[in-house]
Amino acid sequence: MRLRDAMERVVRGELAPPPVATLLGISLASFKDGEAVVTLAAGDSHTNPMGTVQGGVLAALADGAMGWAYMTTLGEGESYTTLEMKINFLRPVWKGTLTAIARMKKGGKTVGLVECDVADAEGNLAAYAVSTQMTLRGAQAAGR
Repeated sequence: MRLRDAMERVVRGELAPPPVATLLGISLASFKDGEAVVTLAAGDSHTNPMGTVQGGVLAALADGAMGWAYMTTLGEGESYTTLEMKINFLRPVWKGTLTAIARMKKGGKTVGLVECDVADAEGNLAAYAVSTQMTLRGAQAAGR
């Protein structure tokens, strides 16, 4: 099965999201070629000692969105891995629905660049992330 087919089933509620998405409350809201929209209803369980959403949670949200955006570009039998990720935290977030919109910036045969805006419940840019993804094929993709 193509990874994109599994994404369609996740959006329709026919397939459970990855376990980490379930643990954190991350949901794949929608996707199209080279783009994914992911949400998280941030609450008390996502906060650090200062009461704001912990940076690792924002990074996980962005990482999930960027991974799903990259997955839309993969073919039958292909998988991927993240080679590198960077995130800028731009404003504190306390609670509310966060929306991560990830877009392919540059695709290639083996390596792609993906960027992601994470907005707070009011639509303010709370974080910006970028990642480098690598397509896995053949034996590299087996079991992934």
